[in-house]
Amino acid sequence: MSAPELLRLLADGGVHSGERLAEHLQVSRTAVWKSIERLRSHGIGVQAQARAGYRLAAPVELLDAARIGRDISAGRKAALAQLQLHFEVESTNTLLLEGEHPPPGSAFACAAELQTQGRGRRGRPWINAFGEGLALSMSWSFAETPKDLSALSLAVGVGVARAARRFGAQHVGLKWPNDIWFRDKKIGGILIEMRSEAGGPAFVVIGVGMNLDPSPEALRVIQSTGVSAAGLVQACAVKPSRNALAGAIIDELLGVLRKFAARGFAPFRDEWLGLDALRHRPVNVLLGAEKLSGTAAGIDEDGGLLLDIGGTLRKFVSGEASLRIQADA
Repeated sequence: MSAPELLRLLADGGVHSGERLAEHLQVSRTAVWKSIERLRSHGIGVQAQARAGYRLAAPVELLDAARIGRDISAGRKAALAQLQLHFEVESTNTLLLEGEHPPPGSAFACAAELQTQGRGRRGRPWINAFGEGLALSMSWSFAETPKDLSALSLAVGVGVARAARRFGAQHVGLKWPNDIWFRDKKIGGILIEMRSEAGGPAFVVIGVGMNLDPSPEALRVIQSTGVSAAGLVQACAVKPSRNALAGAIIDELLGVLRKFAARGFAPFRDEWLGLDALRHRPVNVLLGAEKLSGTAAGIDEDGGLLLDIGGTLRKFVSGEASLRIQADA
């Protein structure tokens, strides 16, 4: 008996007797108990109520390909050659990186309920609590490597912000180069991994992690890593559907990638500047052990960070620098 079968029955958050679960799944009560233990071993909170049955600690909306597809427009869906949904993977990015490359102009997408080795920028772990957010990736092949490929994460950020606005999200901004913010708290991150040839084709995998409605415990775990975190639900009047959000992000990324392949970063720069969460604010730029302080001054045409240090502008690229808001600002 696979864990997802049992999860689908428990997903409504109601109490389900062991007898009824065994009958529905056509297994023994012992097999049900073993599957419950497997779920718990994955960190999924399954509660047992004496003489009543089992229930999840909270209802969960499981990933569903048909429901995700409803939020992908017909014109863009044609470019989505594959959508994989998994219960557990090490990393959605790794799965696509190690798999077949899509042909130019089309994409493969992958999402998972659980990631055991999710990662963010510079190898930092990405914490994705079960059912409380999204872990999805998309792979894409460029027939020719765009000259400003290093700015792709910024264009992707614009696409993710657009997806959030579909659900009425307010005060969502972008922190250079790859964070999604709500009121100075991180609600999502972008990780792009690529393989390219000079003057030739390029293969990229775009990972998007989003906190949708993290529990207080999940927020405590995230914040123990030094990250101030929040959930997208805090930016919305009504909690977005998890599947609808996944579909909206996939839809927007398909549009972003198609336009980026044709025109590069230029069509996205003004919108990114309008979403810049740190522009005109005091920040620190970290270059290894070196720390430079100044005022964030937006980005240039190639997506490089501009820092005003005493009236002099300095440019930094995402591969070499990290940006931090000044703690006392």
